[in-house]
Amino acid sequence: MDASVLIIEDDQDIADLIAMYLKDEGIRSDIALTAEAGLELSAASAYDLVVLDLNLPRMDGYEFLQTFRRMTDTPVVIVSSRDADEEMILGLGLGADDFVNKPFSPRVLTARIRAHLRRSHTPAMDQNREVIQFGDISMDLGALIVERRGEPLAMPTKELELLAYFVRNRGVALKTEQIYKDVWGNMYGDYTTVAVHVQRLRKRIEPDPAQPCFIKTIYGIGYRFEIPTEASACPERGRAS
Repeated sequence: MDASVLIIEDDQDIADLIAMYLKDEGIRSDIALTAEAGLELSAASAYDLVVLDLNLPRMDGYEFLQTFRRMTDTPVVIVSSRDADEEMILGLGLGADDFVNKPFSPRVLTARIRAHLRRSHTPAMDQNREVIQFGDISMDLGALIVERRGEPLAMPTKELELLAYFVRNRGVALKTEQIYKDVWGNMYGDYTTVAVHVQRLRKRIEPDPAQPCFIKTIYGIGYRFEIPTEASACPERGRAS
């Protein structure tokens, strides 16, 4: 892919890691350790995408984003340890296109960067994506991007990976132990972690988390992800009874 990415990250090791994974995908990148340096580089060169940390010295990521958006509509992917919903909402509201939590999977981040580059360069290629729709949510399984009514729906990496696992295995009864092994990569551990993440996912995607339409509990076994065949099977968000 012939594209260039500007990485604005004050941690040199993290910036180098992102750059290395992008290089493996044939994507060129430059690194700026401050927002000010990022603005200088973006003014001098036309980048296809910006990876932006929020915790930057002096000018922080939000200030950079506000200034940058007055200059260009180049896609911006925020990568930050600020994982509160309010931080995600603020970043997306200021014009970011995606929000990835630290610690992050370099492979997941790279896939999402490629998806944004593909969309901005060749929209027609979107026809070949595997996008699954359920309710007002859509998920691009290849890029691991979730949207609600066309708007990005940010969530922590592990919740994103768990949702992708459910969607790929939709209709299948999944044991809690198997979910933990496949998503967390461990055979042994605290299986209640799965229940905690399922609860968080339901709050994000279900119209009524107390009466889930998509992530069904199979008592004594685990969970099954279902996509209702009729729209009326799920209440509208905000109108659950």
